[in-house]
Amino acid sequence: MRQWSVNFLSSKPLPRLPAASNLAACAALSLAISLGLGCHAQATKAGSANASTEPSSAASAAGSQQQIERRVQIMVRQKFQVPADVTIQLGKRTPSAFAGYDTLPIIFSRGGNTQPPVDFLISTDGKTLARMQKFDIGQDPSSVVSGAGRPMRGDANAPVKIVVFDDLECPFCARMHEQLFPATLDHYKGKISIAYKDFPLIEIHPWAMHAAVDSNCLFAQSNTAYWNFVDYVHAHAADMGGAQHTLAQASTQLDELAVKQGQTDKLDATKLKACIDKQDDTGIRASMKEGESLGVNATPILFVDGEQIDGAVPTADVWKVIDRALIAKGITPPPPPAATPAPTPAPASNSATPPASTSGAPPAK
Repeated sequence: MRQWSVNFLSSKPLPRLPAASNLAACAALSLAISLGLGCHAQATKAGSANASTEPSSAASAAGSQQQIERRVQIMVRQKFQVPADVTIQLGKRTPSAFAGYDTLPIIFSRGGNTQPPVDFLISTDGKTLARMQKFDIGQDPSSVVSGAGRPMRGDANAPVKIVVFDDLECPFCARMHEQLFPATLDHYKGKISIAYKDFPLIEIHPWAMHAAVDSNCLFAQSNTAYWNFVDYVHAHAADMGGAQHTLAQASTQLDELAVKQGQTDKLDATKLKACIDKQDDTGIRASMKEGESLGVNATPILFVDGEQIDGAVPTADVWKVIDRALIAKGITPPPPPAATPAPTPAPASNSATPPASTSGAPPAK
């Protein structure tokens, strides 16, 4: 299923959001504050039926049930900029963990696609709508995902550990890969490690799974061989598949590249070929399942000591996240690289000096 992102202004469905971040609510955020909340969902058409709710006895003081539903819908639409083509349906009120409030699920749908209910709070007197969500902060964020047992670059004992969910056919992954290696790794020398996990988007990238399997066949024997292969594939992804960009041709090219890389790094050729021929994707799918459990639904996704970065953001933004992780551990981040000085402007031309000829003929005298 697909559901909408926090920003509904585009009115286009985006890939599924992590379950824990529906509407990305803060710990306590009233409806009067629209930052970080909103599924920009829509309104029900006049006359459409809503799921019945059961207001508490005090709610009658605020007016009839229909009036309360109307007020809720209008408030949600206004505060979260819900597009007109999105239907809002109110669910059944139930007691909440917060004194004086009931839980009110609100369902957003568009074109036959329905988002899982988003729980709001409505006061028992029916006069206040709020969005409250509890988050577990008892777990160390850096332990959410581990790069143990995966291809790694950098210092294994580095204080900040970065885990990247990568797709070898993804152009944005290629861009991020270029930003990480060597610039980011060199900038934080000894302070970070970077491990890669597989998350091929097989629905849109036909040869990404094959590339992931081949890369892992190399990694089974050599970390260096893995990275050399991944560096090359990310830099030459556009060449895979030949002129017609066929899956068969791409698969053949990838296998040949993997075998050649194995020869370069003096791997066991028989073992490598058997692995490539088998194309066992069990480990890749396990990595994909892990990513999905973390809310990964696109690539690249980076976890910097647990802090998530979505997409191929600028290098400066990646470095800000790394700096925060270092500071949190009492480590001073390295200073930013010195700015490249602007080129010295050419001296102004002397009007008495004839301009150089651009035609090959000597200037007129």
